[in-house]
Amino acid sequence: MDKIKPGIYKHYKGGRYKVHFVSKHSETLEEFVVYETLYDNPESKFWSRPIDLFTDEVEWEGKTVKHFEFLSED
Repeated sequence: MDKIKPGIYKHYKGGRYKVHFVSKHSETLEEFVVYETLYDNPESKFWSRPIDLFTDEVEWEGKTVKHFEFLSED
């Protein structure tokens, strides 16, 4: 879990999330980040995403930015 540490992260579109831990898929051993929204989301409070998609970069408003940026520990 050296790539991702627990704490508060900001999504490139502005939402805040709390990362709890990194888990592994039971069959493939692929790593997933398990996190929760820190705002009201009718779809779900808790989410998981492959670690590579959590740590990637995206194009946003003409710039390359981190998908999720670490802000602070809890």
